Amino acid sequence: MPAIVEFPQVVREAVEQFRDLFGCDPQRRHLAEYLTGVMVAANKTVTGINSEFVETTDPSCLNRFLTEVEWDEKALNERRLELFQRDPDARYSQQGVIAIDDTLIDHDGKFIKDVGWFWDHAEDRHKIAHDYLFVNYVCTSGKHYPLEFRRFKKREQCEATGETFRDHTQLFCELIDWVCAREIPGDFTFDSYFTNAEDLNHIHSKKDRDGRSRAYVGDLKFNRKVEWKGKVWRADELAASIPPQDRKELRRGDQRQWCFTCTLHIPKVNHIVRLVIIWNHRRDDNTSRKILVTNRTTWEVCRVLRTYRHRWTGTETYHRDGKQQLGMGDCQLRDGQGQTRHMYLVELNRILLHYQHTRMHC
Repeated sequence: MPAIVEFPQVVREAVEQFRDLFGCDPQRRHLAEYLTGVMVAANKTVTGINSEFVETTDPSCLNRFLTEVEWDEKALNERRLELFQRDPDARYSQQGVIAIDDTLIDHDGKFIKDVGWFWDHAEDRHKIAHDYLFVNYVCTSGKHYPLEFRRFKKREQCEATGETFRDHTQLFCELIDWVCAREIPGDFTFDSYFTNAEDLNHIHSKKDRDGRSRAYVGDLKFNRKVEWKGKVWRADELAASIPPQDRKELRRGDQRQWCFTCTLHIPKVNHIVRLVIIWNHRRDDNTSRKILVTNRTTWEVCRVLRTYRHRWTGTETYHRDGKQQLGMGDCQLRDGQGQTRHMYLVELNRILLHYQHTRMHC
């Protein structure tokens, strides 16, 4: 039975902070309802959220708030990011890390705009889902939050609607451009799916405030070709050729690994890169644990590893929390704009919970 009789204080304050982005009080009330519902409702669909309130309107009103009413979700996202800059522990910094990854968000309905059948490597099956690319920020304090996203749409879907198809590489580069246009400082990191020549060249072409190429650390597939000492190798073959005596010890707490690093060329990549090969055991011949690549050829191995480790913090933990706690995939609206606005409101809810947690521990 309905349980919510008033909006939480953190939601009321958020409505005041964002009130100028909404044209009237009914819109602001729907904003408060949706934020509260995503925060506490067991069923985070429009109908489920609406049913949680003692006093409410017809569910169609909340539906239209997401799909028809005019308000600028991009401006709402920009304002959300401005709020993070007021917190010393969440501000951008030169030592920040910008993690990019894609994730599948499950849906039940086959008629939701842009959903399709995708192969989920984690679950080893095909499923109906949206495929989102997220760019996330990891602060030096360890706090992290999403910056922006893009939703992938399959080629046949674009052809059916007359839209221009954009593959994952194009969407990845769009997110890089979005970050650089706002001069958000930090080093990029991503997994092997995005470590292709076009992506690496695109990041390297961007400049930071000091005029240097923006830095990246990516995971390199073992079958990628590299050019070292006048010879073309597969990355894993190069790793296997490194003798045990050339592998240096790495320590992190009680954990011990071994590494080798060198500068080399990757075909079609228009700049020199630094390769870092990691083994769990010094005398493993063909079982390197990880191969990383960066355009910062002067960085120490520890900094390369530290930057890459934030990829998990910046992407996987947000995807987990968003899906399990904040209802990223619970919205069943068929409308594409409704799905987009739902995602931005989920991201806004994250900062509200962040501030609520901060207050409770002050």
